[in-house]
Amino acid sequence: MATPNFVDQHQRIAKPDLSSRQRIRFLTSTDYPPFNFLDARGRLTGFNIDLAKAVCEELGVLSRCQIEALPFADLVPALRRGDGEAIIAGLAMNATTRREFAFSQPYFRYPARFLVRKDRAIATPIADHMDGKVVGVTTGSAHAAMLRSFFPNVEVQTFPDRLEALSAVRQGKVDAYFGDGVSLSFWLESDAADKCCVFADGPFLSDRFLGEGLSVAVAPSDAALADAVDYAIAQMVAKGRMTELMLRYFPISAF
Repeated sequence: MATPNFVDQHQRIAKPDLSSRQRIRFLTSTDYPPFNFLDARGRLTGFNIDLAKAVCEELGVLSRCQIEALPFADLVPALRRGDGEAIIAGLAMNATTRREFAFSQPYFRYPARFLVRKDRAIATPIADHMDGKVVGVTTGSAHAAMLRSFFPNVEVQTFPDRLEALSAVRQGKVDAYFGDGVSLSFWLESDAADKCCVFADGPFLSDRFLGEGLSVAVAPSDAALADAVDYAIAQMVAKGRMTELMLRYFPISAF
């Protein structure tokens, strides 16, 4: 499995001193699997939860770390009130949120992928072999706009929802589907896929169409905590811990 690294290992980040902090409270939600959700026993779990714990361990403050789940709409007000020190729940980085918060560097970015039937593979690089190919996308999606921008010569067929488009791939009605690699990686494992399909080429990344990825948000006055998260994640990458975390939650790589 390919495990991407979004952290620049050439940067030099000094180990932070967090000895003066009595606690570090990470705020998250429960409705964003596989990143943060409740398991069958009602326990808070997910990629983000394990990442927060690993960050605290790398920083030597695990005993002072807390993780609290709130409805997503309550996360930003809670951070503003000082009811937590960080949000780790997929809060989007954009012009508005950058004025309100400081962010760690992205630790995960969403890839777009082509999905094809195993018996109708498309040679790579895929951009050189798309003449006459029909590619399905979900109507009005960022991926539909991205496909038209990145691959202007393909024949695009839109579908009202993703499952209808994936069914068209399975039935051979279109040559490929272009969409979110994370959700597609789980679909490939599902009974609905029935081992029909694989990813073709990619991954394809775009800040313009898919955003800057997942980061930890902190109060604007606490950029030192964002720097500490960057340090911890860089240590995790260097030690292979980020790869282990990826494998735990993404058995079929989205990348």
